[in-house]
Amino acid sequence: MTDPGSTAPDPPTAAATAAAQTPPTTQDLATGYDPATGRAPATAAPHRRRRWAVLLLAAVVVLGLAAGLVVWAPWTPPPVLRPTGLVAGPATANSVAFHWSRPPTGPPPDRYLILGSGTAAGSVAGTVTSYRQTGLTPATAYQYRVVAVRGGKRSPRSARLTVRTLTPPISQARLQGSWSIYAKATKIIGPPPPGRRDGYMTWQLTPACAAGACDLILHGKNGPSSFKGKLTLAGAAYTGRAVTHFRCGPRANWVPYPVTLKFRIHPTKATGKNRVWAATSFAGTMVMSFHYVSTASFYCPTFTAKGPITGTPA
Repeated sequence: MTDPGSTAPDPPTAAATAAAQTPPTTQDLATGYDPATGRAPATAAPHRRRRWAVLLLAAVVVLGLAAGLVVWAPWTPPPVLRPTGLVAGPATANSVAFHWSRPPTGPPPDRYLILGSGTAAGSVAGTVTSYRQTGLTPATAYQYRVVAVRGGKRSPRSARLTVRTLTPPISQARLQGSWSIYAKATKIIGPPPPGRRDGYMTWQLTPACAAGACDLILHGKNGPSSFKGKLTLAGAAYTGRAVTHFRCGPRANWVPYPVTLKFRIHPTKATGKNRVWAATSFAGTMVMSFHYVSTASFYCPTFTAKGPITGTPA
């Protein structure tokens, strides 16, 4: 019920009165800061600390992951290390050997590639650290490098190693091929016919073996005359004989002059060539025994001539 004795306030007047009683404010609605009191809302500081804590934790996690990637990186294979420590081993006249050190760290390579004079000479398994090459030329220097190979990748080349095959004795030199022979008669026994006492002939020497020094088959030629003989190797010297004929008498009316040739030779120099220890000169003696022959108008006496002979490859 309404008290008939009370009077209700006018609505516009009541609103104005309430507005007059509410103190004015300048509080920042975005930050909650009130200049009148100089205070921020009670919840602002804890919220800001939590945000910085989250950022710091995220940074630590990222740095830890990065460090782990650098240390671990399981997809990055270890480097293929350069072979080191190359040292020469035993050598023969036709072979050399050498070895090197294993990698100080990391897994072994799949294989080692052997380079000789810049080209591939061979290869060995990665568990092997030595190499031997055969079929080489005597008294010859060879250079080698080693490359490690793993997973298709090659290491840098090793330092260069120079090794040398042994030099055999001159007596082991192989005589073969065509030779130019100079012979000179320095001692005469009997009355020789007139003519020169020195001259040249050619020899073709064929070894009776596939390699090394051994007996020889001799095919010789002295001017128009040819001969064949065998030279037998005994110790360091070759000895043998052959039968042929020279010319005796006038140029227009000469007759064959039978002669027996005896040889004794030995190599004096040699060199390594095409895997062979090859003689490059020889020396010795030759004895020529001439047999009597005659015609109606002249004769050729029996006599013996002896002297040195030397040979060089033709």
